[in-house]
Amino acid sequence: MIKIFTPFVILLAVLTAGCAGKGKKERLAYVERPAEKIYLEGYDKIDKRDWKRAVLLFDEVERQHPYSEWARRSMLMAAYVNYRANKYDEAINAAQRFVALHPGSRSAPYAYYLIGVCHFEQISDVGRDQSETAKALEALRQVVRRFPNTAYARDAQLKIDLTLDQLAGKDMNIGRWYLKRGYTLAAINRFKHVVDEYQTTSHTPEALHRLVEAYVRLGVISEAVQVASVLGYNYPGSRWYQDSYKLLAKNGGPNATARLDEKDQKKRKSFLSRTWRRLF
Repeated sequence: MIKIFTPFVILLAVLTAGCAGKGKKERLAYVERPAEKIYLEGYDKIDKRDWKRAVLLFDEVERQHPYSEWARRSMLMAAYVNYRANKYDEAINAAQRFVALHPGSRSAPYAYYLIGVCHFEQISDVGRDQSETAKALEALRQVVRRFPNTAYARDAQLKIDLTLDQLAGKDMNIGRWYLKRGYTLAAINRFKHVVDEYQTTSHTPEALHRLVEAYVRLGVISEAVQVASVLGYNYPGSRWYQDSYKLLAKNGGPNATARLDEKDQKKRKSFLSRTWRRLF
C-alpha cells in the first residue's frame, strides 16, 4: 500500500507547492536605494523593452518609498508597462488602483483611458463572446464623461463607435442565425435591438431590411411596409432598400409599394413619424 500511494503523495506535494507559488508576487531582492534611482532604472528598461524587469523596478519604488511622488508615478508606469507587455489584467488592476488612490491626479484621465484601451484591445470577432466589448464600452464612456475636453476623450469616442459597431454586429449575427432557422420572432427582437441601441452604426440599414424580411415571412405586410418606409427615407440609395422594395413588390402586391412611392413629402414625413413611434 505504501509503494502504491507514494507516487501519488509526491505528485500531490508538487502540485500543492506549484499552486502556492502562483499566488506569490515576484519581487526584487531588497536593496535600499533612492526612489528616483530605482524609477529611472525602470524607465531605462522600457527603452530596452525589458517589460518584466521594468515592472519589478516600478513595484520596488512603491515598496521602498510608498508615500513618495515617485511611488505615484511608478504605479501608473507599472500599468503602462503591463499594457505594453500585453498583460491586460495586470495593467487594468494597476490603473484601477491608481485612480482609487489618486482620483484627482492630473494623470487620472490617462489611467481611465488605459483601462478602456486594455479592454478594447481584447475584443474578439463577432462570432465569439463580446463581454470584453461591453467592458470596453463602459470604460471608454467613463473617459468621455469624466474628461470630455481631453485628447483621451476624443480617441475614446472613436473607439466607442467601433465597439458599438461590434456589438451591433454580434446582434446581427445572432439575428441572421435565428431568421435562417425559422425563429422569426427571436430574429425580430435582435434586429429591433440593433435599430434601437445602435442606430448610428453601419448595421442599421441591414437590420431594417431584415425586419422587412421577417415581417414578410410572418405575412404581416403592413408592418413590413412601415419598416421599409423608414429604410427608404433614411437610406434611399442603399442595396438594402432596393432588396426590401423588391421583396415587397414580389410578396405584397402593388399596394405594398404604393406607400413607398409616395411623392407628397408632407404625407410621407407624417407617415414616417407615426411609423417610427409605433415601431421603435
